[in-house]
Amino acid sequence: MAQKIHHYSNGEITVTWKPGNCIHSGICFKGLAGVFDPRRRPWIDMSQATTQQIIDQVKKCPSAALSIESNTPVD
Repeated sequence: MAQKIHHYSNGEITVTWKPGNCIHSGICFKGLAGVFDPRRRPWIDMSQATTQQIIDQVKKCPSAALSIESNTPVD
């Protein structure tokens, strides 16, 4: 069975969430609750922080359930 994958974008970056990898550590929510709120649907709101803040928080995900992809073309 294929794993569900969700994508959330702010135009500059896309956050990919793989729920099957998530260990629910809460690090994302505790560090950036405006963006990552499991009580909200959708639970990721990319408009609630700067791109850099989101990148920094996603890098702290211990299970790699969250990852970042740049939407900006590289020269």
